Amino acid sequence: MTPTDDRRLPPPLQALTGVEFEYGTEGDGIEFELYPAFLSTEETTAWFRAWTGNREVTGDAFRVFGQDGTGGLTAAWLVRPAAPLTAQPIVHLGSEGEMGVVARDLSAFLWLLADGFGPYEAVDPRERARPARRVPELAAVAARFAPEGRQSAKAVMDEAAREFPGFEDEILRLCA
Repeated sequence: MTPTDDRRLPPPLQALTGVEFEYGTEGDGIEFELYPAFLSTEETTAWFRAWTGNREVTGDAFRVFGQDGTGGLTAAWLVRPAAPLTAQPIVHLGSEGEMGVVARDLSAFLWLLADGFGPYEAVDPRERARPARRVPELAAVAARFAPEGRQSAKAVMDEAAREFPGFEDEILRLCA
């Protein structure tokens, strides 16, 4: 994929644009806001340079599509050469330096959401430990676009951590 690729969201993410993610009064929901399109190449590079403190990096390896309430961003990480966007892992880089791969691909990400976990919840150790809470509207989107990928949020998070154990080190190497 190149930085000039189409910035429209793939159909599974487009289907989520009408869903309001609720965090809830007890903080037991999903802290996530989905953008209507991927950030531009320029916006993504500006964000990644600010996040890393490195003026030499670009954001070419990311397609940012959402954020949490503190400004942490969620993106597809274009790490699998020649794989379609929907097969790329989903990552979250938080406003306070927290980061991680939250799902191995878009299908797994949909099931993470269906179980009541967003990207922020998947990288925060306290949030990861809470019980799953099925969200029927999100489960319907996951069943529609990824029926063969049904799994629990815990399985999604564990699988992502196993497949991409070096993500944090790779990002930290880019920091100034």
